[in-house]
Amino acid sequence: MRIKSFPRGPRRGLQEPSFRPFAAYHGSGEVMSNTTQFVADRRPGPSRKFGSSPSLSSASAAGDNFKPFSVNGRFLTQPVTGVQRYAREVTASLDGLLAAANTTALLCAPEASGEGDIYRAIQFAAPSRMHGVLWEQFHLPRQRQGPLLNFCNMAPLAVRDQVVCIHDVNTFLRPESYSASFRLFYRVMLPLVAGRVARVVTVSAFSASMISRHLGIKRAEIEILPNGHEHVARWEASASSIFGVHPPRRPYVLMISSRAKHKNLGLIVSMAEALDNLGLDLWIAGGAPKIFSGVASSNASNIKWLGFVSDDDLAALFSKALCLAFPSLTEGFGLPLVEAMALRCPIVSSDRASMPEVCGDAALLADPEDPRAWIAHFSDLAGSRSLQSELVEKGRLQVACFSWDRTAAHYRDLMQELAA
Repeated sequence: MRIKSFPRGPRRGLQEPSFRPFAAYHGSGEVMSNTTQFVADRRPGPSRKFGSSPSLSSASAAGDNFKPFSVNGRFLTQPVTGVQRYAREVTASLDGLLAAANTTALLCAPEASGEGDIYRAIQFAAPSRMHGVLWEQFHLPRQRQGPLLNFCNMAPLAVRDQVVCIHDVNTFLRPESYSASFRLFYRVMLPLVAGRVARVVTVSAFSASMISRHLGIKRAEIEILPNGHEHVARWEASASSIFGVHPPRRPYVLMISSRAKHKNLGLIVSMAEALDNLGLDLWIAGGAPKIFSGVASSNASNIKWLGFVSDDDLAALFSKALCLAFPSLTEGFGLPLVEAMALRCPIVSSDRASMPEVCGDAALLADPEDPRAWIAHFSDLAGSRSLQSELVEKGRLQVACFSWDRTAAHYRDLMQELAA
């Protein structure tokens, strides 16, 4: 099976470029033109509550030759990180596509959720007394109807006709970022899952290469379906009170990061004095999930630790930031990059892993182990309005490469191929 590049429009394939696999999807005007429909697709229709698991055979009759499938909804019970954001946004876009075609799919989740009210076409299966890994491995295989779609790295080993999205193999690349138990579980389970499913999907060409290397899957058999950007259209900076709590005293560099070691937070924190000399503060948003090994904090006067912030807060933070600093040593994708581009915030990013292909020419890239290169970029940005504007415009074009709706359409097609 060959890699299917991400089409700009319906049913139009593209060759995979050698360096920037999403660069061919540029389209001026797409960024905001897609967001209106995206938001409209998420207006709740008739509520589909939990109950006895519905049969999908009659529901598919309205769609010519449409074959029903199921979605692993364990993500609805998990804290929202980039992986769960991917699952939620693609599921919501799938729901819009299915509703437009008068078809449906079954979403299986370990427990009841109010999320059912936002879906118009997707039906919920009955909840289970099982939870977590036990539910996923033992109950889900019996409950699903048709092929199974899994968005969050894991899938039941007992099912063959399924698709799984593996976002990264960071437990192999940067094991020091994770707790021993988390690291062991994923290093054992990921190769087993990848070897048993019908299709493996990931979010970048870099991740596809790493999955092939560490999980033993042929590179040409891995689909690339990236993250999207349209969700930021729902964020409202005007609804945020963050600047009331933290009024900016001067320009700031923004970081959105956990304290996982591969996020390389220490690189930028170590620049506090140099940033201060440039008249810049450093604002850091994000928490430290238990699975991560912590890193030392800094008490420099120009560093503001914001902790967890809301989506509306993020919109406000992006709107005022000099730039987003993204110094990761590795990423499967890097969702904050497309969020920054969509919200017109310049970017200084690491030149490693997936970051060059996601950013294209819409960011200043630097070696994540060379503090001087980062300081030079921050200094250039602080001193040049034209450079800021140039990066914002390039970001507007680059972000059009990444669409939840297009990713969802390709997942729909994958599931239909699998069901045929």
